[in-house]
Amino acid sequence: MQKRKLGQHLEVSALGLGCMGMSFFYGPPPDPAEMTRLLQAAVDRGVTFFDTAEVYGPFTNEELVGQALAPVRDQVVIATKFGLRHGEHGPTPTSGLDSRPAQIRRVTEASLRRLQTNYIDLLYQHRVDPEVPIEEVAGTVKELISEGKVKHFGLSEAGAATISRAHGVQPVTAPQSEYSLWTRDLDAEIIPTLERLGIGLVPYSPLGKGYLTGTIDSRTSLADNDLRRMLPRFTPEARQANQTLVDLLRQIADDKGSTPAQIALAWVLAQQSWFVPIPGTTKIHRLEENVGALDVELTSGDLQRIDAAANQVQGERVPEQLKSLFGR
Repeated sequence: MQKRKLGQHLEVSALGLGCMGMSFFYGPPPDPAEMTRLLQAAVDRGVTFFDTAEVYGPFTNEELVGQALAPVRDQVVIATKFGLRHGEHGPTPTSGLDSRPAQIRRVTEASLRRLQTNYIDLLYQHRVDPEVPIEEVAGTVKELISEGKVKHFGLSEAGAATISRAHGVQPVTAPQSEYSLWTRDLDAEIIPTLERLGIGLVPYSPLGKGYLTGTIDSRTSLADNDLRRMLPRFTPEARQANQTLVDLLRQIADDKGSTPAQIALAWVLAQQSWFVPIPGTTKIHRLEENVGALDVELTSGDLQRIDAAANQVQGERVPEQLKSLFGR
């Protein structure tokens, strides 16, 4: 497995594994025993970077990850998050945010127990809390690092100014933000800021929450409890409008003997050597497919064609009422 570096000091596999879907978001959660086998299969294939959060489940995802990876804890990097109360946003989008120092400490201790570890490799603020100055948040994580409970600090869905302010208190190893062929708003300010400061990037949903794999079209039925149903880009109309991008990925994939998902991941990997995407999956054959993206080489011509199609993507990525949860 190829390796990449996040920030100045955190080396991880070039492709990580997002674990959210093993317990949360995409309809009924799979069998935990099967997900344990999947996590162990990822380790066997060289994946060393695993992403979870207290609110995935809530709580059950950290327990799953902790138990599955306990036998190889010293060989892997585990990232988790604080800052959302049980994943419930309440009557307003920001009412579920809580990054007060005491809450950060309480959540970190609980995550350590569920993960069956005495340190967290990378601790993210899950969403920026407008009620708590980011300097206070960074200072609290800095204390946890000095105590040996955390090794690296990250932010999720934070804007460029927030990242810079936090970095001035405690070096930020990497933000985690949605980034893919159909979500590229990091390009304008955030990616240049990260490059200037020597910070890595962990793109989540690099496969467009499954759409860029080519397995979802306008006729695909999503389960009633699949949270993609609330996303504007997953309306049948938006899926139909964006089919051109997937058709191009399939065409390039056919020419290279690969798959649309591998082309989409190879595009993310080709953007910067300090990007480490974390595609999620609940199936071993999809894990193997994703890892195979590391062997796909895109030419400058391929990248130009993909960029041109990606510029035509239609539909907002999140509903209007949730935009305040995304600080960029």
